[in-house]
Amino acid sequence: MPATKAAAKSGKSSKPVKTAKGAKPAPSAHLADNRQAWHQYEILEKIEAGIALTGAEVKSARAHEINLKSAYAGIENGQVLLKNCHIAPYKPANDPNYNPDRPRVLLLNKKEIGWLEAQMDEGGLTLVPLSAYLKKGRIKIELGLGRGKKLFDKRQDLKRRDQNREISRHFRRG
Repeated sequence: MPATKAAAKSGKSSKPVKTAKGAKPAPSAHLADNRQAWHQYEILEKIEAGIALTGAEVKSARAHEINLKSAYAGIENGQVLLKNCHIAPYKPANDPNYNPDRPRVLLLNKKEIGWLEAQMDEGGLTLVPLSAYLKKGRIKIELGLGRGKKLFDKRQDLKRRDQNREISRHFRRG
């Protein structure tokens, strides 16, 4: 028999749902996307990198307050830096000296950094952040090693996308 009249009307019992001890609801693993990168660059390789953030930046990023739209990565002094990545200030931190667009260090092995540097120097390639996500509680950045597209390449991609959309519509109608 339900404990309250409201529960009796809805047909639901008022018993609490059992969960694992100390269990929290799973946060969304996907934090941000740079969809424009796929339009502007031909992505040849994908690399996963960690990112060095302050505590307030981590909280802000977990709240999806991260923007990768104009961000890019470069190698300086043997470190990979993410530049122009905007992480909004975390309101409760109230830090007046916080710079939301500061360069942030990406965490990669020396071998990976050396390989990326060689690819960028000899191939004329660019490092572009594609997405930010959570993996085992850590914030990761997916980098793409890409070559800039020319205008006609972009037009061909749009044309191909429209053709595929028309084909899928045709098959859905029957």
